[in-house]
Amino acid sequence: MTWLEVTLALAVTMLAVFLFRQLREFGKLKRWASQSRLSDPPEAGGSWGEVFNLLHRHRRATLRRRRELAQLMVRSRRGAQALPYGVAVLDADYRLDWCNEAAREHLGLDPERDRKQAIVNVVRAPEFVEYLRAADFSEPVRLDAPGSRRTLSLQIVSFGVEEHLLLSQDVTGAARVEAMRRDFVANVSHELRTPLTVLAGFLETIQDLKLDASRVRDYVGLMAPQAERMKRLIDDLLTLSSLEHAPPPPLAERIALRPLLERVRSEAAGLSGGKHRISLEAAAGYDLLGAESEIASAFVNLVSNAVRYTPAGGEIRLLWTAADAGAEFSVEDTGIGIDPDHLPRLTERFYRVDRGRSRETGGTGLGLSIVKHALARHQAVLAIESTPGKGSRFSARFPAARLAAARQTVEG
Repeated sequence: MTWLEVTLALAVTMLAVFLFRQLREFGKLKRWASQSRLSDPPEAGGSWGEVFNLLHRHRRATLRRRRELAQLMVRSRRGAQALPYGVAVLDADYRLDWCNEAAREHLGLDPERDRKQAIVNVVRAPEFVEYLRAADFSEPVRLDAPGSRRTLSLQIVSFGVEEHLLLSQDVTGAARVEAMRRDFVANVSHELRTPLTVLAGFLETIQDLKLDASRVRDYVGLMAPQAERMKRLIDDLLTLSSLEHAPPPPLAERIALRPLLERVRSEAAGLSGGKHRISLEAAAGYDLLGAESEIASAFVNLVSNAVRYTPAGGEIRLLWTAADAGAEFSVEDTGIGIDPDHLPRLTERFYRVDRGRSRETGGTGLGLSIVKHALARHQAVLAIESTPGKGSRFSARFPAARLAAARQTVEG
C-alpha cells in the first residue's frame, strides 16, 4: 500500500470510531431523555458531558416549574372550593370545564358527568337562558335554585382568552328581607290609609257643613278611635325600632319579678274589664336580669293578645316557673285558638290570622313581633302551642344566664 492509501485508511478508521462514539453517546442521550422520571445524566466526556449537564439542568428547571404550576393549580382549586360562592369555569362556547362544590350544590352540576356540556343544558331556568342570550353580564340574574326553595344570584365574568366564570351566590336571606321590607311598607301604608281616610272625611264634613254642636261631638267621637288606632300603630313601630337599634340589655340589672307580674296582671284585668277570669301563679326564688321596660312590654303584649282573642267568660292564666336550668313565663287562655298552619308566621310584622277580627279587637299586628325582638335581646325564645276552638299557650323561655336569686320570697 502506498502512503496515501495508508493515510486514507487510517482517516476512515478514525472517522468510523468517531461516528461510533457519537452514535453511542446519542443513544445514551435518547435513552436518558425517554425516561419518565428524572435521573442523573449518563457519564460522558468532552462536549457530550457538557450537553448532558446542560440538558439535565434545563429538564430539572422545567420539571420544577411544572411542579410549581401543578401546586398553584391545586391551591387555586382548593381556594375556589373554600369559597362560599359557587364557581364554574366555562369555555368560549359556555361549556362546563370545572366547578367547585358550592356550584355543584347550587346548580346541581356534576364536574365529571357534565364536563363539556353546554351550561344551558344543565341550568335550564328560562331567566338564565335569556341572560346568556342577551350577553349583558354587567348585572347578575336571580333565579330559584333547582329542586329547592333557595334564591340564587348568577353572574358571568369573562377572563383569559374567551373563557368565562359562572359565579353563583345564595341570596335567599337577602331576597326574604327585601320581600319583608316591601310587605312592611305596603302594610304600614294600608294600616294608616283607613283611619286617615275616615279622619279626612269627617274633617271635610265638619268644615263644609253647618252642623250643630251635638253632631260635631258625634263626629269627633267617631274620629277619636281612628286617631287612637294610628297612635298605637306608631307607638308600636317606634318600640320595634328601639328594640332593633338599642344597645344590648344589661346583664347586671335586676328585674323584680313579683311587682312586674302584678303589674302585668293589673294590665290584663284593665283590658278585660271584668269579662274574663284572670289568675297569676308565680314560683318563688328567682328574678330576671335585663331591661325591665323590654320584658314588661313583651309580657303585656302576650296578655293583651290573650284578652283580645278570648271570648267573654273565658279564663286566662299567667304562669311563672323557674329553676337552675332556666325560667318560663306563660300565658294560657281558653280563646279561639290558632290553626297550626299559621303558627310559624305569627311573629311576622302585620301577619294576622283574621285581618278583620284583628282590627275589631284593636290589634296593630306588631305585638308578637315586639315580643320576639324583646325576648331575643335577652337570649330568650317564644314558644307557641294552640288548638283551634280550645285555646293557646304562649311561653317566654329564659336561659339560666338571665336568672338571679330573688331578694324576696315570691308567694303564689
